[in-house]
Amino acid sequence: MFEIFRELFAAGLVQGLVLGFIALGAMIPFRLLNLPDLSPEGSFPLGGALCAALLLAGCNPWLATLLAVLAGGLAGLGTAQIYLRLKVNTLLGGIILSAMLYSINLRIMGRPNLALFESQSIFGSFGESLMARIVILLLLSGLAVTALLWFLGTEKGLRLRVVGLNPNFAEKQGIGLSGYVCLGLFLGNALTSLAGALMVQNQKYADVGMGVGIVIHALAAIMIGESLLGTRTLQAQILAPMIGAVLYQQIQGMVISFGLAPSDLKLVTGLIVLSTLAYRQYQGKSASQSRLST
Repeated sequence: MFEIFRELFAAGLVQGLVLGFIALGAMIPFRLLNLPDLSPEGSFPLGGALCAALLLAGCNPWLATLLAVLAGGLAGLGTAQIYLRLKVNTLLGGIILSAMLYSINLRIMGRPNLALFESQSIFGSFGESLMARIVILLLLSGLAVTALLWFLGTEKGLRLRVVGLNPNFAEKQGIGLSGYVCLGLFLGNALTSLAGALMVQNQKYADVGMGVGIVIHALAAIMIGESLLGTRTLQAQILAPMIGAVLYQQIQGMVISFGLAPSDLKLVTGLIVLSTLAYRQYQGKSASQSRLST
């Protein structure tokens, strides 16, 4: 069992770092804007589909990744417009957009899946070893976290956080809600699409159904990270999704090493989410009782 887990550890770390971008992207609308968003179900495969199609066409891997990021951001803007213009809840808007993106992704790919075994990737310049992939993903993760921390500390970033905390107060202060909703959903889905582009380059194939259930995995990662780091500081709030994603993926590797089939992982994911929710509820009750006793 230990040998199996050790073999899965490095591969799980790569998968966890990629999942970290999805969790970080999901955190922005869920936590900062207080707008639950299911658009990642469509923007994740969109990034993978576009990146794969561009790589097969001979495009530079870094340019293909950048274009995939922009495409995911535009998908987030689509959800924002459905929410703002049509007054549709972001959950429903994300579901509608994801359904539409399924057809768009099929158009982009031309068929349900694409093999990229002969195509270049951003990992190819540094070697295709697992260690090289881990180093590149760690650098990209550090860049994303640093950039987001810097942005949220600026005036625009503070306004975005105020829009999520108290939209009525923000509106009274002359802050345009629609612009910051668009910005938040753009950033969240751009990060998710980046994860899709990184995923297809890592696994060397793209599939049109690769985004199914991805939001649940992201939420599980966010909850695990927040249970460990909390959410009292901005740094903890930003780091929690990344750290939680890595731990979540290692938990899945441990489950497989115990002998469970990969088909059982969705059941395990649900149990992890429920267990984390129950633990956080228990913590909240304990804190309330301690305050009452004092």
